[in-house]
Amino acid sequence: MDLWVVVPAYNEERSIGATLRRLAEQTDPGFTVVVVDNASTDGTAAVVRDFAEAHPKPEIRIVREPVKGTGAAADTGVRHAISAGATHVARTDADCLPGRGWVAAVKRAFDDGLEMVSGPLRPRTDEFPLRAWERWLLPSVVGLAATFGRFRPGNQDPLYLGPYVMMPGCNVAIDADLYVRAGGFPRTRIEDVHEDRALVNRVRYLTDRYGLRSDVVVYGSVRRLRAFGLLRTLGWYADHRYRPAVVDIR
Repeated sequence: MDLWVVVPAYNEERSIGATLRRLAEQTDPGFTVVVVDNASTDGTAAVVRDFAEAHPKPEIRIVREPVKGTGAAADTGVRHAISAGATHVARTDADCLPGRGWVAAVKRAFDDGLEMVSGPLRPRTDEFPLRAWERWLLPSVVGLAATFGRFRPGNQDPLYLGPYVMMPGCNVAIDADLYVRAGGFPRTRIEDVHEDRALVNRVRYLTDRYGLRSDVVVYGSVRRLRAFGLLRTLGWYADHRYRPAVVDIR
């Protein structure tokens, strides 16, 4: 198995170092990282290059995607990995910390026959002191979004081969051949389309060999939740019923 990890990044000079450190601390070091600099205007690329020079393992590559958008950046990174020989690709984001056993857990899921896998998204505790309610609110928001997704009309089609499963873009892995056959992440902005949901539904037309694993854990930032508040965050995930003036919270 040739696993690559794709990390889209836009103006993440303050955050991406922690993400790269966590990837360097994985219990299974057998993977390659490709960071996609998504038209950043800060020092994101320099931070990545400096980290790569100081840490020979894992191998870290950086590519640039000038078209701003999480879908476009993620797709560029995944297709770069596949063109370089990746048989499987995982994605996390530049404000996230994969659990130290994340890569190993992803590989076990593929070895068990899954072609696409995700798992829990839990709140980071290292960015700033979390309020008590924030420690449980992020998992609750994810759970509510997953429940909404099961009943969302856009996720219903008799041609789907399996049920809807919420797979956050910051914690998802997929077989390379399936990614290509499904058409990949739509090359869109996050404020237009939730590209992770779109990919899940594309996959559902092709296979039912996808699912969640409790050991595939990523710790995500609560900065959007803190900036938007609970109801607006839920509206954001519910088909962008809340559309903030500033999407890229830093």
